Amino acid sequence: MLFKAAERQWKEEFAGKETDIRKVDCNIYKGILYQLEIRQVFLDTSLSLKKLSALLETNQTYLSNVVNKYFGCNLKELVNTYRVEYAKELLCSRRCALTELPCSCGFASKSAFYSAFSRIVGVSPLSYQTQERRRHHLQAVN
Repeated sequence: MLFKAAERQWKEEFAGKETDIRKVDCNIYKGILYQLEIRQVFLDTSLSLKKLSALLETNQTYLSNVVNKYFGCNLKELVNTYRVEYAKELLCSRRCALTELPCSCGFASKSAFYSAFSRIVGVSPLSYQTQERRRHHLQAVN
């Protein structure tokens, strides 16, 4: 089901564009989505281009090219985006203490976590958590 949805999204996203789209690109794209969204490999603090290319049974250069071409960023940025989205879920659900968040989301250090979170979301994790609590409180009151 996920792969059919990914293929549909692939066709909608890239069909009308002037890009050299190959079936093997689509398979790598679907593999990346599977590894990130289903297997949640982004939680592995040691995830690397080498490790992901081994999981997808492709070479590092080709994987890097597919990520750059179709996701519009490099692998580190893509993985950090998944990690930050996961952190936002944990912050909203209160399933994880703020001090445990970096490791729980796959970041190797607190500084890498805070830097990526602030760059991607635009505020610190604590500010985000406070804003979300206020928003949920206001929704509950109304």
